[in-house]
Amino acid sequence: MSGESADRRLRGLVRPYVVTGGRAHASRNTLDAVTVVIATREQVSGLSPEKKRLMELCRGGALSVAEIAAHLSLPISVTKVLLSDLVDSGHIATHAAVSHAARPDMKLLKDVLDGLRARL
Repeated sequence: MSGESADRRLRGLVRPYVVTGGRAHASRNTLDAVTVVIATREQVSGLSPEKKRLMELCRGGALSVAEIAAHLSLPISVTKVLLSDLVDSGHIATHAAVSHAARPDMKLLKDVLDGLRARL
């Protein structure tokens, strides 16, 4: 095993701890993998590099927590800690994903679509 690959592996083990300031859990327990995140502020001065990258991603449109974690190549638990910090500071807003009960009935939507097509 080369020294460079061992260094990279060690950085991967230490980095999440450093990125979150040693915290293992988010200050909010309301974030899950499908929670939608939207940037609410343009200002990023004073934020860590990871939080700045996160803000850049969220300015492009609404993303789920899982998508953000994938784009940043960070574990979802670390991403949740960073996101909860940004919610606390007012930089982002979160919205729960639509629950299954709140989704429209697919058969009803298909019937409406069929009816509209028949009229055209």
